[in-house]
Amino acid sequence: MTIPDHHLTQGERRVRSFHPHWKRLVGPVAALVLIAAASGAAVFFVPGDWEYASYARIAVCAVALVLLTVWSFVPYLQWKNTGYVLTTHRFTISSGVLNKSTDEIPMAKVNTVSSDQTFVERLLGCGTLTVESAGDRGQIVLRDIPHLQDVRADLFRLLEDATDGELDGR
Repeated sequence: MTIPDHHLTQGERRVRSFHPHWKRLVGPVAALVLIAAASGAAVFFVPGDWEYASYARIAVCAVALVLLTVWSFVPYLQWKNTGYVLTTHRFTISSGVLNKSTDEIPMAKVNTVSSDQTFVERLLGCGTLTVESAGDRGQIVLRDIPHLQDVRADLFRLLEDATDGELDGR
């Protein structure tokens, strides 16, 4: 999920586009495997000579389908439809499956950028990025940012370029 090229302003270029880190999908994938295994076992162990066996198998499949939708499919769609775009002029955060929400922080309004990583996140190369701006929202906390140090370095480089441009324009 990125900004289309026709939405970029004149002279603006895309520096980086990315989704949250894949670690967000570990739980949904584990749920997928467990639900598939449990429902397969339940269907297998329903006695074939039982008069309600077909209803029981249909019920197991229906429950499995609902659980898969809630615990695997919806989290995957949320992950897939969450996107971060870093351009030379702004940092855009968009999310939503049916309803779309977009936050844009102009580089000129960014005051502070900080990052936080647990030990496991350092091993995985992800972390939390906090961007504080002079706008209405104040502080935006972005969790599970992949390649956190690279994103942070790009953000600082762009902030410095934006500041240099501001100083040159005075």
